[in-house]
Amino acid sequence: MRRNNRKPNILDDDANLKIIKMASIGVGVLAIIVIGILLYSKDLNDRVKEETLDSEQMAKILENNQESTNTQSASTEIGKSVNEASNELNQTSNNTSNSSTTNTNSANTISNTENIENSTNTSSQNSTKETSNIDLSNQNTENVTNNTNTQTNNSSEAKAEIETNAQTNKANTELSFEKPVEGEIIREFAKDNLVYSQTLEEWTTHTGIDIKADKTTVVKSTEAGTIKTIKNDPRFGLTVVIEHANGFQTVYSNLLTSEFVVEGEAVEKGQSIGTVGNTAAFEIADEPHLHFEIIKDGEQVDPSIYIK
Repeated sequence: MRRNNRKPNILDDDANLKIIKMASIGVGVLAIIVIGILLYSKDLNDRVKEETLDSEQMAKILENNQESTNTQSASTEIGKSVNEASNELNQTSNNTSNSSTTNTNSANTISNTENIENSTNTSSQNSTKETSNIDLSNQNTENVTNNTNTQTNNSSEAKAEIETNAQTNKANTELSFEKPVEGEIIREFAKDNLVYSQTLEEWTTHTGIDIKADKTTVVKSTEAGTIKTIKNDPRFGLTVVIEHANGFQTVYSNLLTSEFVVEGEAVEKGQSIGTVGNTAAFEIADEPHLHFEIIKDGEQVDPSIYIK
């Protein structure tokens, strides 16, 4: 015969223990809930009893108040019957004195009313005077404002007239251009015809005149004016442009330096503005010279016509 060697199932024992534990916990929670419900019911009953007592106490208090009220009413009626006679006598005398007082007050009221009316009339008169004074003050203010505006307009008109006269005088100024540097003219003005350029090796126009001069020779302003620009022209080198009256401009190119003036500076006739050089790329093959132009109303004109 075979022997029954079956071993106890450990997993089943663990499951049974877990079930027992869960059941115990459930029972404990249920017991706590029941106890809580019982305590809450007891507390609720206590509160109901207390409120019932409070209602009874309130009813007793109301009864006591009603009894005291009845007592006070009775005593009041008794006192009224006892003192009624004396009160009637006092009322008669009071009525008499009140009548005389009323008459006196009426007279005082009429007097006060007259005083108030007089004060009102006086205040009205004073207000009218103050209004008149304010109107006069406003009129004076308006007159001052009008005078100020008139003076301002007159000043503006006078200023405009002065500027117009200055512009007219500037336009009517007769200019007399002098030679910017002493020397021989080696290339003439040729705006409408062509001249040969040794540098470019071609025939081209020439919008100014070239005056022969040694390097570092001082160049002077041909007429009074204002330095408009000082620039490095890619064709004619270091260049100074002076703006004159009547729409004239003079151009000084191929300079070595322009250290004597700055842009925006007013210059006098004959004032030094730079020195002769050889910086013009289009005329670098020529002898040292000053390239000089005169512009009238935006167009180049022959400088030989204007130089005296």
